[in-house]
Amino acid sequence: MSKDYILAIDSGTQSVRALLFDLKGNMVARSRVPLEAYLSDHPGWAEQDPEYYWKSLCKACQQLWQQTKVPQEAIAGAALTTQRSTVVNVDRAGNPLRPAIVWLDQRRTSGQKPVGGLWGLAFRLAGMSGTVAYLQAEAEANWIRTHQPEIWNATHKYLFLSGYLTHKLCGSFVDSVGCQVGYVPFDYKKLDWAAGWDWKWQAVPMDPALLPSLIPPAGQLGTITPRAAEATGLPAGLPLIAAAADKACEVIGAGCLAPHIGCLSYGTTATINTTHKKYIEVIPLIPPYPSAVPGAYSLEIQIYRGYWMVSWFKQEFGHREQRIADERGIEPEVLFDELINQVPPGSMGLMLQPYWSPGLKVPGPEAKGAIIGFSDVHTRAHIYRAILEGLAYALREGKERIERRSGIPITELRVSGGGSQSDAALQITADIFGLPTARPHIYETSGLGAAIDAAVGLGLHPDFETAVREMTRVGRVFQPTPRARETYNGLYHRVYKQMYGKLQSLYKEIQDII
Repeated sequence: MSKDYILAIDSGTQSVRALLFDLKGNMVARSRVPLEAYLSDHPGWAEQDPEYYWKSLCKACQQLWQQTKVPQEAIAGAALTTQRSTVVNVDRAGNPLRPAIVWLDQRRTSGQKPVGGLWGLAFRLAGMSGTVAYLQAEAEANWIRTHQPEIWNATHKYLFLSGYLTHKLCGSFVDSVGCQVGYVPFDYKKLDWAAGWDWKWQAVPMDPALLPSLIPPAGQLGTITPRAAEATGLPAGLPLIAAAADKACEVIGAGCLAPHIGCLSYGTTATINTTHKKYIEVIPLIPPYPSAVPGAYSLEIQIYRGYWMVSWFKQEFGHREQRIADERGIEPEVLFDELINQVPPGSMGLMLQPYWSPGLKVPGPEAKGAIIGFSDVHTRAHIYRAILEGLAYALREGKERIERRSGIPITELRVSGGGSQSDAALQITADIFGLPTARPHIYETSGLGAAIDAAVGLGLHPDFETAVREMTRVGRVFQPTPRARETYNGLYHRVYKQMYGKLQSLYKEIQDII
């Protein structure tokens, strides 16, 4: 029997999905297990039981076999993609020593020993000491080593969620290069663990033996063990091919292999990404992340908690639409799109700056969210549209920053993530960017990107160019409308781009007082 199918496992923040793809990028079967994103014992903490992720993965795989007639013998291999930056401490047997610290966690560890020597001097001369101190405070490893030394001393391996689940599947402490996104001593330029002299070992002190072996995307991580086969229903001996973190997989799954195609992700964190073969720091000292393509980089600008604001609005102000949708048996997004379309482009002067959570450099750590321009004509529909417009303005600013640093204009857009299912959101995006904006042919772009890695790694497609061409395509394309584009251009240049500079001093005052 020919092996013409690939299994992609996508362990995200909200759910785990087991997805079966053919070599044309068609999804032939899907199983989804919802996840509780995190548990919190303290304000700002976000943790989860690592075994919960594993059991949910097993459940998703077991359910998949009940939903497809494709025989397991037809599956050539599997690939895994996961949420980024969630960390797990394990013992020699791979058993978790404490709950996983989820990427949404906001704890900080101040008072870390500054980076010294020539590196410290260089950072002081460059005015980057504060940035390095911020990175040290954000590192989960520094918090565990400082506050739970008994856990740190007992740790055999310090893994991202991808490495933990790979060990559960294959029995080896190995992970993909493409999954190394977080506060660990990783050399993002060389795409390997940092050299011994690198400043990162001072910033996040640890024994290199704590870290897993790395395999580039499309390489083989191992094979499914008999124990994992029993738990998941996967065939024992099935090859597990290295993919990448979910955002990186999303980029190639949306067909954004060339640097002139921008991938917008409308998820919990809203991002704009482009794929480059050259190492470029869009923001100094903030590296590009590993691409799902070996030897390539994903240039990224984030709006932290981006489309979380959309969920927040629906939860706080969208009860009517949710109720009517339930009564009619339709998706609530249809009614929310109707709400948006009640309001003209520009929301009658209501402008939103989407910095609900501050950034490291852009914006600065003092940043807050802001809405300006209120008058008595504005309703909740105006607020909802202003949220979508504000996110698109912020991502357009990120696009322009990437273009300045790379020297390559972005001429096309693809949009993935939950927000991509809204026609109104995609039309606003096309109008604000002034570019054709396409929805990929399927929603599960991160899973498809993982399947592309597997297809190339297993030799089912000869290279990434072929695999992306054969397995991705665009669905509906939204063209900018001239009148709306003109309105948005004026608001973007004359208002939005001025907001942060004019409000920054007030944000700092708030920070000092509160």
